[in-house]
Amino acid sequence: MTVTITEQLSASHNNVGDGFTGVLAAPLRSSGGATIFPRGAHVVGTVVAAKGRGRFKGSGALGIAVTSISGTPVSVTSYEKDQSGKGKRTAGFIGGGAGGGALIGGLAGGGKGALIGGLLGAGAGTAGAAFTGNKDVVIPSESTVTFHLTAPVTVTLRD
Repeated sequence: MTVTITEQLSASHNNVGDGFTGVLAAPLRSSGGATIFPRGAHVVGTVVAAKGRGRFKGSGALGIAVTSISGTPVSVTSYEKDQSGKGKRTAGFIGGGAGGGALIGGLAGGGKGALIGGLLGAGAGTAGAAFTGNKDVVIPSESTVTFHLTAPVTVTLRD
């Protein structure tokens, strides 16, 4: 089943157990072709995993699962979105800053200047790595996400 999420979800703002809402993007049909839930049926779900990215390394993840459609409980697979960490990119920022600082310090003040420049450059590289690229794991509002039922859905028809 395909669900359109009606609110933004993010690993930095949502916690496991938080609810979310959505609507069916297409009707949910029985194996015989009968419509069980129409397109636009109200969907409720929960955040099942929320791990924000670390400042310098580590990946983030955000997982969600639908718990009901139009008030009928359902069991579905979860959807998980991952965001990898910075790893080597961080090392490049820090090492590049140290190397550049040492070069400039060495040209300006010899050996002692190279040492001071290297330390200052490493600090600037560390700050640059911490400041840039730390993107949150987000599922934007109006995203369409596909889930698969893991158990049959029992629907009672009313007259």
